[in-house]
Amino acid sequence: MTNTKRSLLTTRQLSTVAILAAIAAVLFLIEIPVVLFYKLDLSSLPVLLGAFAMGPVPGTLILLVKALLGLLHTTSQGVGELADFIMGFAMMLPASLIYRRNKTRKGAIIGLAVGTVVATVVAVLTNLYIMIPFYGAAYGMPVEAIVGMGQKVVPAVNSVGRFVLLITAPFNILKWVVISVVTALIYKPLSPILHGRKKSVSEAK
Repeated sequence: MTNTKRSLLTTRQLSTVAILAAIAAVLFLIEIPVVLFYKLDLSSLPVLLGAFAMGPVPGTLILLVKALLGLLHTTSQGVGELADFIMGFAMMLPASLIYRRNKTRKGAIIGLAVGTVVATVVAVLTNLYIMIPFYGAAYGMPVEAIVGMGQKVVPAVNSVGRFVLLITAPFNILKWVVISVVTALIYKPLSPILHGRKKSVSEAK
C-alpha cells in the first residue's frame, strides 16, 4: 500500500486551467456593446469548457484566475470582476454538475439551460444590489437617472426593479444562450485536447 496521496488536480489539469484562464482573461477584454452599459463577452466560454472536461473545481479555479487577472486593469475597483465571478459561478456550477451526472449531449443541453436560468436570476440580484448602486455612486449618477436611461430603451421601465427585469434579465438570457450554443458546438471537437488525449487514427481521418 502506498502512502502517496493523490493530488486534487494533476499537473496536466493545472496547465489546462492556466491556459483556459489566460484565454478567458483575454476574451474578457473583448466586449460587444448590446444595450446601455451592458456588453457581451465570451470570457465564460473557457470556464464552461474546463468545467465540462474536468469538473466544477477546475472551473472555479479558471473563474478565479480570470478575475484576479482582471484586477490588473480594472476600472471598477474590482466590483465588476466580483460580479462577473458570481454570475459566472452561477452558470458554471449547475451546468457542470448536471453534465457530470449525465455526460451526453442531452445532459449538456439540460445543464446549460439550467445554468442559464440560474445565472440570469443571480445577474438580476447582483445588478440590483451591487452593480447599479456601485456605478450610481462611482459616477455620481442617481438611481433615477439610470432608470431614465432604461426608460428610453424600454418605455415600461419606471423603477430599478423593472430595469433589471426588462433590461438586465433579457440581456443575460441573450448572453448565456450565446455562450451555451458556442459551448455545445465546440466542446466535443475540443474534448480530446481538454482531456489530454490524442485522437485515434479513425478520428483523425
